Amino acid sequence: MDKATALEETQIEDLLSEMPRWTVVDGALRRELRFENFSQAFGFMTRVALAAESMGHHPDWSNSWNRVTISILHHDLGRLSSMDAKLAREVERLCVASGHGDAAEKTPAATS
Repeated sequence: MDKATALEETQIEDLLSEMPRWTVVDGALRRELRFENFSQAFGFMTRVALAAESMGHHPDWSNSWNRVTISILHHDLGRLSSMDAKLAREVERLCVASGHGDAAEKTPAATS
């Protein structure tokens, strides 16, 4: 398991630029996902759980039918860490790889 280091404010800003669907809420990285149904949402949570377990770093999360809300914060440090960024990137990778959830949807083009 990697050693967690606290993220500086500029690193957090860079991370949010890299992953614009994530926000910081109450000091934690937060992401809300919507799937077609409960089975897809639960399957996604299972994949994230396996990845988190292998990293030894676990999210706080909730599930309501087709929605999953993920919150990631290194509780021992009390602030965002390199491990939080690593887990958030893995969540994004899994979402895109699964072809499900709003990370896989294309952003609508602006209309004039």
